[in-house]
Amino acid sequence: MSDTPTNLDELRERIDSLDNDILRLISERASCAQEVAEVKTEREPGAVFYRPEREAQVLRRIMELNPGPLNSEEMARLFREIMSACLALEQPVKVAYLGPEGTFTQQAALKHFGESAVSLPMAAIDEVFREVEAGAVNYGVVPVENSTEGVISHTLDSFIDSSIRICGEVVLRIHHHLLVADTTLRDKISRVYSHPQSFAQCRKWLDAHFPRAERVPVSSNAEAARMVKGEWHSAAIAGDMAAKLYDLERVAEKIEDRPDNSTRFLIIGTQHVPMSGADKTSVVVAMRNQPGALHELLEPFHRHQIDLTRLETRPSRSGVWNYVFFIDFKGHVDEPKVAAVLEEVRLRASELKVLGSYPIGVL
Repeated sequence: MSDTPTNLDELRERIDSLDNDILRLISERASCAQEVAEVKTEREPGAVFYRPEREAQVLRRIMELNPGPLNSEEMARLFREIMSACLALEQPVKVAYLGPEGTFTQQAALKHFGESAVSLPMAAIDEVFREVEAGAVNYGVVPVENSTEGVISHTLDSFIDSSIRICGEVVLRIHHHLLVADTTLRDKISRVYSHPQSFAQCRKWLDAHFPRAERVPVSSNAEAARMVKGEWHSAAIAGDMAAKLYDLERVAEKIEDRPDNSTRFLIIGTQHVPMSGADKTSVVVAMRNQPGALHELLEPFHRHQIDLTRLETRPSRSGVWNYVFFIDFKGHVDEPKVAAVLEEVRLRASELKVLGSYPIGVL
């Protein structure tokens, strides 16, 4: 028993010493980031400070070298925040996202860029595209598909007439909670607010627990959380950020029907992203309306053994019963094999548009 205080004191002294080392090294890293900014500014007018491929390489390296006991994803998150704070010293990153404040899209933006990024809410997906195209922000974050409900059509359609490029991706595990205000009478709940996608993702739970409650669709989960604050008989389905923002209580947690419910978000910008070593490419292809068109489109990918990760069909705006294909596949446009496949597709298609090559999401 007499050894315990001494051992604890020694451990605390060791932690203090390690904290001093961590503080010193983070400060050195931040100073180095400032020097990088100075060199870039002198050598490259209009230099790009945020490099998606470089950040992905660093995070992958950290995860590979991580000795534990923290798991690799948690360690990468810590380094993400260090990198975010250091980048803010070089040049703060401005990011537009599908708002309002408190949405899952904002959560995805902060997960990808870190808390030091300047995040700006937009009312609609096309507004995010416009802000990026106009140069008002550096990047945008928009949802593209959910593992339960499928593709977000508005996002795909926005790419067709836009010059915006995809610069990255982030996958967010989606947890929905049933939230109420402190004035809510829980046994009198007769109305539930949420986004239509969230209602679809929680359909079975709602049918079992609130079968008679009116389901009122709103523009976002954050808006649902805001509306509940002024009513005594309503609840909202929303996530952690909205619950914290509007100071709501959780009646039930993780009410999504599928435990693996996730949403993929795209990082959009205007730059070409060099190879990171583990990349993905997105293209949109319009094929001529003829028998075997889809087979003709996919055959080069199969022959060159390129892994397709997603294939979506959307109606073309050029004519009735014509379609365009959105394709994601592993690889980068600067790889010779990928370049050869895209050249074959270009010859077979009526139109091919490369939306971007970018690092596969690390976190």
